Amino acid sequence: MTVNTQPVADRPDPRAFGLPVVEQDQIPDELRSLVAGVRSLVEAVADTEADPATLAEVDETVRALTDRIATGPRQVGTMVRRTMADGTDELGTITNIVAGPTNPAAPPLELERVEGGVQGTVTLSTTYQGPPGLVHGGWIAALLDQAVGSASGVETSPGLTAKLEVNYRNPTPLFTPLEVTGKVVRTERRKVYVSGWIRANGQVTAEAEALMIRVPMEEG
Repeated sequence: MTVNTQPVADRPDPRAFGLPVVEQDQIPDELRSLVAGVRSLVEAVADTEADPATLAEVDETVRALTDRIATGPRQVGTMVRRTMADGTDELGTITNIVAGPTNPAAPPLELERVEGGVQGTVTLSTTYQGPPGLVHGGWIAALLDQAVGSASGVETSPGLTAKLEVNYRNPTPLFTPLEVTGKVVRTERRKVYVSGWIRANGQVTAEAEALMIRVPMEEG
């Protein structure tokens, strides 16, 4: 049985622990558009067969544009507060490699609250390829880790992955909507047991069993 032992409204503010918090609606639309554009650029670079002269010209342009926006890194640990469709607030690092809204390397995965956990859909390009035409196993594990962690966070309180076991049931295809789900199974004090799975075309391609450990959030 899932037990929400710490309501979202009662959770400590990360700013009390020295972590900056950016509200979801504070991220400029221009930055969101740039992130999507850079993600497309990465895909284009990965697959390009352009001639060397064109590559050299684009390389020079990219380096110049990089210099224009290189204002220094954000503080490590900067958080973003995202409001899910049902009104639930979720906190995560703003540059999270799987779901960070300002990280072009992150696939466009947004998890939403469902009964007992979270669920979302993402389609992956060749940027995330392992075997020919298939998603890399490491990225499958990363998607599941994000799902079980998010489920634990919204159903109980923030925590860290202590154990993640992934069973690869079937090949996970590229360019196919992948349904990613994480649901809390039970809690035991600070331990949260979570299941996760990925479906493609209605078929489970990977499953995970995870143990999350809730982080003590005592101000001091």
